[in-house]
Amino acid sequence: MRTVSKVLLVSVVVAYLAVRWTVPRFDAESLRGARVLVTGASTGIGEQMAYHYARFGAQIVITARREKVLQQVAEKCLSLGAQKAFYISADMANESDPDKVVDFALEKFGGLDYLILNHIGPSPFSMWQGDVEHTRWLMKVNFFSYVQMAWRALNALEQSKGSLVVVSSLLGKMATPFVAPYASTKFALNGFFGVLKHELSMKKSNVSISICTLGLIDTDSAMEKVRGIVDAPAYPATDAALNIIITGATRQPELFYPWFTYIVNLTKDWFPSITNYAIQNSFKYNP
Repeated sequence: MRTVSKVLLVSVVVAYLAVRWTVPRFDAESLRGARVLVTGASTGIGEQMAYHYARFGAQIVITARREKVLQQVAEKCLSLGAQKAFYISADMANESDPDKVVDFALEKFGGLDYLILNHIGPSPFSMWQGDVEHTRWLMKVNFFSYVQMAWRALNALEQSKGSLVVVSSLLGKMATPFVAPYASTKFALNGFFGVLKHELSMKKSNVSISICTLGLIDTDSAMEKVRGIVDAPAYPATDAALNIIITGATRQPELFYPWFTYIVNLTKDWFPSITNYAIQNSFKYNP
C-alpha cells in the first residue's frame, strides 16, 4: 500500500509540474495600459497586486472600505509606474456598493480588462457558536458581492476579451476547524464560478475565469488569527499576488499557491481518514 501511495504521489507531482511548464508564457508588456479593478486593495494581497500592476504600467482602480488608506496606496501606485490610479471606498455588505464600484471603473476607463475579486470581511478564528447573523453577513461580503460585481462587469469584459480573477482559498476546498463562516463563503465561490466558467465556455465567451486557491499567506490579519493555534508555514503576500496576476494574464483556469496546496487538496479524497487526522492534530486546542 505504501508503494502504491508513493507512486500516486509522484505521478501527481509530475503531472502538476508538466501542466505548469506548458502554460502560456507570461508577457509583462501585455499589462501595460491594461484597465484593472482590484477589490480589497487597502492591505494584504490586494495591496500587493495593486503595486505589481503599477510596476507593469497598468491603469488601476482600487477599492476597500478605508478611504485614507486607499489614497495612500493609489499614490504609491502612481510612483511605481501606474499610468492611472483611482480609488473608491465601498462596503461590500451594502447591496448598492458592488455595482457602484464597477460603474466607477467603467466611467474612469471606458471599459475593463481585468476584474480581480479579492475582498473579504473579518471573521473570527474560533469554534462556531451559532452566530447565524454573522454567517449571513459574511456571505454578503465574501460571496454575493462577487456574484454581483461579476455580472455588472461581464459585458465590458466580453467586449475587451477580458479576465475575471476570483481569489479563493484551500479552505474552500477542504474543511478545517475554526473557519465555518469563512469556509462556507469560499466553497460557495468555487461552486458558483466553477459553474459560470463552464457556461461561458459553452457560449464561446471571450471572458476567461481564473479561480485562485491560496494556502496560508503572511498577511497581518491572517498571522494575527493563527498565531499560537496553527503551526504551519506562511507564504509571502507579494509572491501570492504576482502569481494571481500571472494566472489572470495568461488566462489559466486555476492557480494553486503555494504549489503543494494542489497535493493537499487531492489527499482529502484519496486518504480522507488520514487527512482528517492530520488536520485536527495540526491545531492547538484544549476543550
